[in-house]
Amino acid sequence: MSLKAATRPFAPFEWKLALRYLRSRRREAFISVIAWISFIGIALGVATIIIVMAVMNGFRTELLSMILGINGHIIVQGIDKSLDDFDQVAQRIEGVDGVKFAIPFVEGQVLSSGPGGSGGALVRGMSLENLKHLDLVRNNIRQGTLDGFDTTGGVVIGIRLARSLGVIAGDRITLISPKGAVTPMGVAPRIKAYPVTAVFEIGMAEYDSTFVFMPLPEAQAYFNKVSTVSAIEVYLNDPDEVAVMRSPVHDAVSKPSYLTDWRERNVTFFSALEVERNIMFIILTLIILVAVLNLVSGLFMLVKDKGRDIAILRTMGATRGAMLRVFLITGATIGIVGTLTGFILGVTVCLNIESIRQGVSWLTSTELFSPELYFLSKLPADMDVNETITILGVTLVLSFLATLYPAWRAAKLDPVEALRYE
Repeated sequence: MSLKAATRPFAPFEWKLALRYLRSRRREAFISVIAWISFIGIALGVATIIIVMAVMNGFRTELLSMILGINGHIIVQGIDKSLDDFDQVAQRIEGVDGVKFAIPFVEGQVLSSGPGGSGGALVRGMSLENLKHLDLVRNNIRQGTLDGFDTTGGVVIGIRLARSLGVIAGDRITLISPKGAVTPMGVAPRIKAYPVTAVFEIGMAEYDSTFVFMPLPEAQAYFNKVSTVSAIEVYLNDPDEVAVMRSPVHDAVSKPSYLTDWRERNVTFFSALEVERNIMFIILTLIILVAVLNLVSGLFMLVKDKGRDIAILRTMGATRGAMLRVFLITGATIGIVGTLTGFILGVTVCLNIESIRQGVSWLTSTELFSPELYFLSKLPADMDVNETITILGVTLVLSFLATLYPAWRAAKLDPVEALRYE
């Protein structure tokens, strides 16, 4: 019976024959093993690259949101003259279209000491009204309260700093500044104890272990900055518009000033993250490429093993195109199913990555994600839709291209030569 009537493109018999070749039989066990290795390799490659890229995107998103949530998008500092009219300057800046708010602050480094130990800290003095503008602090108070911050003369500290000093809300910590009063014997350190009115936890280890917020008048007195501030933080509606907003903000200051934005202050950090992200994408794509090469070798062996079957089908009327499509379907099925499996696995891991990290840490009794090393307290994962589609598209294209040459070899097989010695 001739097969010519049934050899229209992707006829049912082509699908049936291709799927039959995917099923393992004892004589073809080795070929089946290679097919499974290709399938697993593609699935794990896709899952790995989705997970790693999501984690790196999560790192960037979380770090960016925390850095911009507690630090101004533009910092205004005086030149040759201190900012003694900081309230008026802040009001003029807030009048600029696109500016959310402006915060005058006093900043200085100190040694903090408590019953449990001591360590370096960064004191930032500001008013209660401005402190409440910082949602990362206001919405993450773990102990105490911000009420009365301006009047109690207390400080608000990060939870990791509180733990290292061995204090809780209501206890007192001692701050020591090297820039104290000038005496005939030299500069004496300034030492003063403050009650802890509140403890916050924003989730970024560097900030939770370093920041101390102090009422602005108290900070001015402590750092000898009476009636002046260190700088003014400007928060914008859109942090990405800093380049456009610099000129209007500078004009609003109306005095010699020096402006820096968040990109300049963090250019090295975020550039390193971007380079690492791109390199990781290239390296992890090689995993998929290796799996695809396994697919090529598996299809070559399948074509060689099925040479007699191909010859018989050709003599019965199957066209070269039919043979080409049979092996295209065989290889593409492995690639498509492997890609979809990897996608499902990658999404599942991304949605539960923090629980998985905690489980692995518990099983191995190790800390897989140290907040001191990686800045964040939790492992983030942020899947980008366009990036995920690109990963799936690249994998499917590579899988399809890998099947072309073995399928072409199957279509070019000469039935006479294949059956000569049968």
